[in-house]
Amino acid sequence: MTNRRSFLKNGAAAVAALAAAPALLESCKTESAPDGSTLIVPKAAGLPITGTFLDEISHDIPHQNWGEKEWDADFRYMKAIGITDVIDIRCGYRKWLTYPSPHLLKKGCFMPSVDLIDMFCRLARKHGMRFWFGLYDSGVKYPDGAAEDIENNKFVIDEVWERYGSKYDSFAGWYLSKEFSRRQMGMIEAYRALGQQCKEISDGLPTFISPYMNGKKAVSAFGAELTKTDDISIVEHERDWNEIFDGIHDFVDACAFQDGHIDYDELDAFFTVNKRLADRYGMQSWTNAESFDRDMPIKFFPIKFDKLRLKLEAAKRCGYDKAITFEFSHFMSPQSAYIQAGHLYDRYKEYFGI
Repeated sequence: MTNRRSFLKNGAAAVAALAAAPALLESCKTESAPDGSTLIVPKAAGLPITGTFLDEISHDIPHQNWGEKEWDADFRYMKAIGITDVIDIRCGYRKWLTYPSPHLLKKGCFMPSVDLIDMFCRLARKHGMRFWFGLYDSGVKYPDGAAEDIENNKFVIDEVWERYGSKYDSFAGWYLSKEFSRRQMGMIEAYRALGQQCKEISDGLPTFISPYMNGKKAVSAFGAELTKTDDISIVEHERDWNEIFDGIHDFVDACAFQDGHIDYDELDAFFTVNKRLADRYGMQSWTNAESFDRDMPIKFFPIKFDKLRLKLEAAKRCGYDKAITFEFSHFMSPQSAYIQAGHLYDRYKEYFGI
């Protein structure tokens, strides 16, 4: 039982602690840098993001229903942090289109209300940026969808080059939009056929792909699970992609692996393998630094800044050539529907001293 003496002794100690608290808190404050930053990590130690996907044909994040006014403002925000390349992630997905494709409209796709490809090419030209065109995705899984994707995109590539590629000097390259994580029947053949056609019609403009690594976070966007147990080993990943790169490197110039499906302590191991494979086959090694969070129970919100920072720093350590993101407008833009995106934009600017 506590007696009066011990109570008074403990009470006096508590009073002394309270008296000392302001001085203690003051000593723990982080001194602000001259620019007002309070970062306690080295600045600009990561690879800066210089490209972003434009996601107007999505199946797992909401549309923001922007018109040209909002897109124009977003291109200005992108340019302000050093983004030079904008990539239409896909010109169509299943029945939804970004431009009025005569071929795909005949196949039963829906007429879009705005020609987004024309808009993106114009805005890229206005802001001194490069536009990359993403091919059509039928939504049919491979191997069943391989022949369909090749056949549809034969028409799409011809249409798009005539409509936009030969008209806009901002049209800078092609994105082969089908995403894979491992070797599947038909994928090498599709990448080769479509990459070759893109290059031939455009006098050699570059092509790239953005596959994903089949890590522990490679789960369905439509399920509640955040991780799985049957993730790929680094050895299996290297074996698969060595075979794939060997088959496609003549017609694919760069590979931007999505970085969100592996854990943060696995980044260096996988990135080192990716860079080694790209170097072996004369391809550029990019990173698709996902700016949304795969660790949250609600899919998908803007990522915590430190997670993005860790990924960009690993890419720089491993000698990657370029960082792009999926994707600025939803997850980093000050005018995004997500208020957290604007805060991520501010933290990014603080880190890179912009």
